[in-house]
Amino acid sequence: MDSAELEATFDKQSTTYDEQWARLAAFREGIHLLLGSVFARLPHGARMLCVGAGTGAEIHALATRFPDWTFTAVEPSSGMVEVARERARKHGYAHRCTFHTGYLDSLPGSDCFDCATSLLVSQFILNTEQRTCFFRSIADRLKPGGILASSDLASDVTSDEYKSLLAVWLRTMAAADVPPERILQMQNAYAKDVAILAPSNVAAIIASAGFAAPIQFYQAGLIHAWYAQRLPR
Repeated sequence: MDSAELEATFDKQSTTYDEQWARLAAFREGIHLLLGSVFARLPHGARMLCVGAGTGAEIHALATRFPDWTFTAVEPSSGMVEVARERARKHGYAHRCTFHTGYLDSLPGSDCFDCATSLLVSQFILNTEQRTCFFRSIADRLKPGGILASSDLASDVTSDEYKSLLAVWLRTMAAADVPPERILQMQNAYAKDVAILAPSNVAAIIASAGFAAPIQFYQAGLIHAWYAQRLPR
């Protein structure tokens, strides 16, 4: 699936995206809870870059916990951006947010951020070199010592462990009332449109992009999350 197709898919889902995944919100909330602790020692008035912001869920969680922070949301789906913007308006922190419809390479300026998030984003970059460049572009926007928190679907797809875990994962989707056709669509996407790599490989890609060795802080099913500090330039 190319970038235009991916954007169109998320545009189509944007107004119902949060409702569609509501019964699986525990996955997202677990990451958000830990994100607050990962970022807790950042300075007063920290600036966060949210790459692939979607409907703005992690910005909402962190804006509530850190009322002095400011946020820059980067998201190629205009539909998702509008939902995120409306969420910020509704909850009173829109004045602390900048929304950029597009990709990181088109974000104006070269400001350095204290931290960044990229949740379930890099898995859509199938080429390893391009995936490394994606993380390097985030590193270039962070201060030395700045923290990246990233999550992706990850597993060794050649292993029996993956086969078993995938079955559990798909049963979890079914129990959350995800329609059968959507589950089949996901399963097909995992085979051709999502770069599911072993966790150690994902961590190595992040490290090769200018970060210290990533530390895994979360796993729920196939979702793995890491944090890593930007190395000095």
